Amino acid sequence: MIRRTVSLPDSVEQAIRDNIQEGESFSAAAARLILAGIAARGKKKPLRYVASGTGPRDLGLMAEKYLRDLVIMK
Repeated sequence: MIRRTVSLPDSVEQAIRDNIQEGESFSAAAARLILAGIAARGKKKPLRYVASGTGPRDLGLMAEKYLRDLVIMK
């Protein structure tokens, strides 16, 4: 299982806490509710990616090369 840190508004955290089933962890409830929300959209494709920051368009694919180039330049 992959671990992720996610920042949630207080209202979303409270909504998750309000919908935790007996014996369910916060993370399990969050995952269940996210999947239920995706299913409710009626779409099978993943949610849209929202980019943040600036940089080359291929940064995700070429990050190691760019970092290596920076180290060699210094």
